[in-house]
Amino acid sequence: MKWGTLSGLLGVLVGTACALFLASLDLVTRLRVEHPNLLWLLPVAGALTGAIYLRWGQSVASGNNLLIEQIKSPGAGVPLRIAPLVFLGTLLTHLCGGSAGREGTAVQMGGGIAGGLARMIPGLSPLELRVLLMAGVAAGFGGVFGTPLAGVVFALELAVLGRIERRAVLPCLVASYLSHWTCTNWGIVHATYQVQSLVPEGSRFPLTPLTGQLLGSAALCGVLFGLTARLFAAMTHGIQKLFDRTLKHPITRPVVGSGVVIALVYVLGTRDYLGLGVTSPDPTAATIVNAFHPGGVQLWSWWWKLLFTAITLGSGFKGGEATPLFFIGAALGNTLAVLAGMPVEFCVSLGFVSVFAGATHTPLACTVMAAELFGIQSVLYYAVSCQLAHRCSGRGVYPAQHQGMAVSEPAFTAEEPARLE
Repeated sequence: MKWGTLSGLLGVLVGTACALFLASLDLVTRLRVEHPNLLWLLPVAGALTGAIYLRWGQSVASGNNLLIEQIKSPGAGVPLRIAPLVFLGTLLTHLCGGSAGREGTAVQMGGGIAGGLARMIPGLSPLELRVLLMAGVAAGFGGVFGTPLAGVVFALELAVLGRIERRAVLPCLVASYLSHWTCTNWGIVHATYQVQSLVPEGSRFPLTPLTGQLLGSAALCGVLFGLTARLFAAMTHGIQKLFDRTLKHPITRPVVGSGVVIALVYVLGTRDYLGLGVTSPDPTAATIVNAFHPGGVQLWSWWWKLLFTAITLGSGFKGGEATPLFFIGAALGNTLAVLAGMPVEFCVSLGFVSVFAGATHTPLACTVMAAELFGIQSVLYYAVSCQLAHRCSGRGVYPAQHQGMAVSEPAFTAEEPARLE
């Protein structure tokens, strides 16, 4: 009863927060498209974000890394203020054209709400706090993408590489599904992607046939997607370190970064790589949705989105990595399919999940996400590509995953197992 109530309440709260965030994100994106000159305010948005975090958010500036650290070794907990801070920072980024995502924002809101809820409940042990934080992560991910089962697995995989925290499975499941249900019932409609089935007509099994050609293509693409994830992480961290070393004041870093983004827009002559990049009023723009069609993106669209996002996030703007990584993977998949003569939608869907799997080291969650978004027909190929991307991607975008690889087991009393039940 205790964990059912806690997880249910957390799911409803986080789902409501995700609905508000997605509705607000849609509003600021439409404003940016309708008023292109808002791009010139990107330095102002960066300075304001830097000032806000300098004043109120220094302890939560590490974002997802803070969540991972607190899940691995529960300590002071995750402050509730991380939720409104990252909410506001992400909206400022998207209003003025920064290239960022939404997963990090939703996950941090989920962790912040879970941390705030934990402070209202006396006597929570470190082990129970860890489980509650993981449920908050699951609720944020499942609510913002409309993939509740992937949200559960993402929360279980994120902090403990190669290990599943079994005690957290049920709380994560309840929180993620209720978050998705709540978000949907607030009227939020998630993007859908149509992938042409490769199952032969009249087949007895609704699965893509296992062939050497498709398996080899998925494996080779997985390696390339993993190397792309490694490049993204290296560039993002490299830009961050360069800015930290050369620009001592945190307010000046996003200002300089925004200047680079604006210059790139005018050098390339396109705004396709600003914002989320899921859809666009321009039917010829490079977007995730258009990447599923032959010729829907340019040969180097994946690289330009990678560069825009690495500069935006590396210079200190707020927002997630997931949606830009989906864009990068989908665009690269489109390019590989055209060059190698593979089915475009198949290769694009592989890239969509595999680059994210490599960057975040969550291959199982991304395999489940692919099944939820694209159907279960090609799940074997998604699994192969995601696993190889994970193996080839280096340290990924979250350094905290590799700090103290073993999760500390907090000591608990004889009644602890009963409390968890």
